Amino acid sequence: MKTRHTAAWAVLTVAALVAASGCGTEGAKAAVKAVDNADKVMAALARATDRTEALGSAEVRMTVYPGTSGPVAMEGTYSWGDGYAFDVETDTRAVHMQAVNRSPRTHVLFVDGVYYYDVDTFASGPYKGKDWIKVDGSAVFGKKGAQALAGDNGSPSASMKGLKYADDVTDLGTQTVNGRRTTHYRAVVDQDHMGRLKDVYGDGSPMSAVTGATSVVMDVWVGPDDLPVRLKQKMGTMTVTMDFEKFGKPVAVKAPPAARTADLTDVLKKQQG
Repeated sequence: MKTRHTAAWAVLTVAALVAASGCGTEGAKAAVKAVDNADKVMAALARATDRTEALGSAEVRMTVYPGTSGPVAMEGTYSWGDGYAFDVETDTRAVHMQAVNRSPRTHVLFVDGVYYYDVDTFASGPYKGKDWIKVDGSAVFGKKGAQALAGDNGSPSASMKGLKYADDVTDLGTQTVNGRRTTHYRAVVDQDHMGRLKDVYGDGSPMSAVTGATSVVMDVWVGPDDLPVRLKQKMGTMTVTMDFEKFGKPVAVKAPPAARTADLTDVLKKQQG
């Protein structure tokens, strides 16, 4: 059911349903109730979005299922509001970095549109003595995509903002998630309301699984404090799940010292080219 409407639109729609189907008073009441329920769901999602955006950061456990390979899990602090940044750890083997990092876990930073990976110290060659790898986001998502991410469009807060484009919303009732009582909502964003993902990322980007999707299904579990406890997005072959722990003020994530970083941006661009 479309949720963008006015009171007059709702009245006219109900009248048309009654006239066309002969459903009578009970059918009209059901139509009004459905419109009212959709409004309540959208209001609840708007409150959760506003609170998430205002708080500025959260401890998040995120799992990405690309659909073409195994899952990649990351956990740590995600910050937004003053630009998107994160400080997380992930499984070294899952991100295919075991050739440069013998530790089972890899420390990853994202600052000002740039990724930094904590790796074993280079023993020789042009990067001798350096123990961080630097990759500009443009090498992964292209120039437009990198600009969008640096401006907060890739954060958990931005994902919550995407709920406003939903044209089909449902209240699935109460559920316990991570030991907390929540209300489970489902929102479906169809192809016409998916925003400007295709323009931002481009057809050939790693986000093609998203931009090629015909819809985005977003499940969000909201606690009694109007904050998300879990957000799950299904986009084409990709599924992203975020579990939220502590919310707080924007966190300053600092890049490693330049003297310790090996910039592999151009190397990666050439490989992709």
